[in-house]
Amino acid sequence: MRGDRSLIAASPHRGGGRSCSRDLDEALHQKIATEMNLSETAFIRKLNPGDDFTKSSCFGLRWFTPANEVPLCGHATLAAAAVLFHIKKNTNSVLTFVTLSGELKARQVEDHIVLDLPLYLTYPQVLQEVEELIKAAIGDMIVQDLRYSPDTKKLLVRLSDAYERSVLEELQVSAQRFLSAEKTGKVKGLILTLKGNSSGKHKGHDFYSRYFAPWYGILEDPVTGSAHAVLSSYWSEQLGKKEMLAFQCSCRGGELKISLRNDGRVDIAGQIAIVLKGNLIF
Repeated sequence: MRGDRSLIAASPHRGGGRSCSRDLDEALHQKIATEMNLSETAFIRKLNPGDDFTKSSCFGLRWFTPANEVPLCGHATLAAAAVLFHIKKNTNSVLTFVTLSGELKARQVEDHIVLDLPLYLTYPQVLQEVEELIKAAIGDMIVQDLRYSPDTKKLLVRLSDAYERSVLEELQVSAQRFLSAEKTGKVKGLILTLKGNSSGKHKGHDFYSRYFAPWYGILEDPVTGSAHAVLSSYWSEQLGKKEMLAFQCSCRGGELKISLRNDGRVDIAGQIAIVLKGNLIF
């Protein structure tokens, strides 16, 4: 998931590791995430006293936005795996994270890290129920399909196939307005998505998306693994494909390789780049 900007929070531990080396006070997780002010801050912790960040293969993992703890964040999981693999030089081929969304696995494949995530189904959504929210998001643009994922509380809005990728990229969205426009109380994330082009400048991507979650303090997320756990299910059904290439059209942008598995889960692969290292002192 190229282009993400997650942070792995560190607690002091013999000069400072890049992962949480002990359990923090509960309130401190949120304070650190708020101070970092990124889409998500990931906290890795050892599950047992004898665990080691280099040798152990299973860790606890939590994610916090500047406002809340969230049940799933794909690109922060990617970042967590990257720190363990590349900074801590973890020797295992597969890492397991125990999370609010169950066990998630990460493995290295060439220059990518592949995440094993849940696959979330979507169901038809009545337009009238969320019409004001959609109006706040896209104005009078044409909606081709409307779905809701009850497991993730995400609303999926598919724009008309007549639109080009540039329309989605250039759309000016005031996500803060969603808070007052959403009347049902059931939406906590809004996905705008568009079918990819088979020809032209941006051929090769099966679908495009943008993701907004002001309910969690995120006006727009750069690259979102959890949204693609929803999008993968939807677009696989629409396109009749299990292998797809997606692009999230945020300002930073990010490409994701998607592979639906036979066990009802999805592998999402992305590249990583570690751009900052540091210690938190408190």
